[in-house]
Amino acid sequence: MQMHDIGFGVTDWSAVPVTEHPGVSGVAHWRTQHFGSLRVRMVTYSPGYLADHWCRKGHILLVLDGQLDTELEDGRTFTLRPGHSYQVADHAEAHRSSTAGGARLFIVD
Repeated sequence: MQMHDIGFGVTDWSAVPVTEHPGVSGVAHWRTQHFGSLRVRMVTYSPGYLADHWCRKGHILLVLDGQLDTELEDGRTFTLRPGHSYQVADHAEAHRSSTAGGARLFIVD
């Protein structure tokens, strides 16, 4: 990750427009900002959310609220709670997210 030509700024996430992204079940609501080549998101997963794809993009993800279950394509699973994060490089290990009770995340990719 390279951060260049990004001046100091403050983001009021409540003012960033929401986009809706349906999963196999449930829905994800994204608030997205772009800073150069970085995409930074505040994401809320509804209860019962299951991603509709195996993601191969790299991320740094921090759980703010709720509980997130992350499954890797090789079968490993991880449960993340508030204050837990994960990081994965582009094309390193395909992963998908789900949550029984909902979750709120901060993601940089």
